[in-house]
Amino acid sequence: MMDDHDKTHKLISRQTVETRAIVIVPVIYDRENSKKNYEASSRSRIDEAVGLAEAIRLNVVEKISVNIEKPRPATLLGQGKVEEIGKVVSDKKIDLAVMDSSLTPIQQRNLEKAWNCKVIDRTALILEIFGDRARTKEGVLQVELAHLNYQKGRLVRSWTHLERQRGGSGFLGGPGETQIEADRRILQSKIVRIKRELETVVRTRALHRAKRKKVPYPVIALVGYTNAGKSTLFNRLTGADVLAKDMLFATLDPTLRKVILPHEQTVMLSDTVGFISDLPTHLVAAFRATLEEVVEADLILHVRDMSDVENHAHAQDVLNILSSLGVNTDDPDHIIEVWNKVDLLDDVSLAALQDSARTSLTPVVAVSALTGKGVDKLLAIIEKRISGEMIKRQIVLKPDEYGLLDWLYKNGEVIKQTSKDDGSVIVSANLTGQANERFDNIIKTKHSD
Repeated sequence: MMDDHDKTHKLISRQTVETRAIVIVPVIYDRENSKKNYEASSRSRIDEAVGLAEAIRLNVVEKISVNIEKPRPATLLGQGKVEEIGKVVSDKKIDLAVMDSSLTPIQQRNLEKAWNCKVIDRTALILEIFGDRARTKEGVLQVELAHLNYQKGRLVRSWTHLERQRGGSGFLGGPGETQIEADRRILQSKIVRIKRELETVVRTRALHRAKRKKVPYPVIALVGYTNAGKSTLFNRLTGADVLAKDMLFATLDPTLRKVILPHEQTVMLSDTVGFISDLPTHLVAAFRATLEEVVEADLILHVRDMSDVENHAHAQDVLNILSSLGVNTDDPDHIIEVWNKVDLLDDVSLAALQDSARTSLTPVVAVSALTGKGVDKLLAIIEKRISGEMIKRQIVLKPDEYGLLDWLYKNGEVIKQTSKDDGSVIVSANLTGQANERFDNIIKTKHSD
C-alpha cells in the first residue's frame, strides 16, 4: 500500500520513451541587434531547450525557433505561426509541445486546444527533469513542493478544460481534476505536510553540518551553469564516480567528498545542481536548503564551459542566482573562476583565453576536467586560499625531533636537508601558513612536555 508521498513520486518520475515532442523556442527579435547575434542566440537556445527535453528522454522530432516582436496575450505566438506549428504537430503525430518560455495558464490552454496535444512551458520542463533526477529524501520533497506550488497557481484556468485528461503531480501524465476547490484544499494540505517534512530533513542536514564543523575541514562548493562539467571536475579531484554525462542536470542531489590538497590539507568538496537561466523562482526557494552548502562554503569554484558560445551569459545567470542566495559575488577571495573544457578549443581560441585569464581582475584557472590539464594548478590555488601563502623557513631538528622530519615531508615542501656533526638536521622547507602554525604548535607542545 503506497502512501500519498510514494504515489506522488511515482507520478513525477514516470516517463515514457515513446513521447514524440516538438521544441519551440520563442526569441524576442531586437531590430537593433545584428542578424548574426540573433541567429547565434537562437541556435544556442534551441540546443539548450532540446538538451532539456532529451534529459527526460523525450523523442524530439522537430525543433523550431520563432521570431516574436510582440508577445500575444492569448497564445504568445502570432495566429499564423500557431496554425503553422499546428500542422507540423498533426503531420508528425506529436504528443507533446515544449515551449522554451513561460506560459500563462490561458496561453497554455489555448495552445493545447489549437494543437490538440499536451503543452508544457520551460518551468514545467525543468520541474519534470528535477522530479526525474531526485534521489535523496530531501531532493524528492523539494521537487514535490515546487511542483505543487506551480500547480496551485494554475488550478482555475488550466484544469477546467479537460477535453484531455491532464494534471496530476507531474506534467506529462496523471489523472485530471474537476473539483477545483477540493483540489486547492488537497494541494494546500500537501504543501503544508511537505514543508513540515522538509523542516525535519533540513534540521538533520544542519546537525550533519555542525558535526562536520567540529572537524576543521573547509568546504569548497562547485557551482556553474548546467552541463559546465562540474561533476567531471568533481570526479577528477576526488576520485569519486558521481554521474557525469554530457547531459543537462546530470547532478541534482548534493554530493560531498574529501579532497587531499598537495600538502596534505583535507577539504570537503561539494557538487551541486547546475544553474540555468530562467530557473523558476519557487524552485530556487524550494532548493535553498540544498544550496546552503554553497552559501556556507569557505570557497566557491565557479565552473564555466568555455567552449559554449553563450558562456558569458551563462556565467551572469549563475552570479545572479548566487546573489539571490546572499553570496557576495564581488569577493575575489571567496570565488575562483574555473574555465573548463579548454580541450575543446582550437589553438587560436585557447591562446586568446589564456591572455584573458592573465589580465582578468578575478582569479581564473583554465582547466580540462576531462584530461586533467590545469587541475594541479587549480589545487595549488585552492590550497593557497584555504591554507595561506607559502612560507619559506629553515628548521633545525635535534636527534630527538627526527620524527618531525616525516611530518615536514608530508605537510610541506622540503627543499634541502643537511646533516650536522652534532647529529642535528637543518631542513629548508616551504610551508603553508596553516602548516607553519601547526608545526609551531607541535614544537611548543613538545618543549612544554
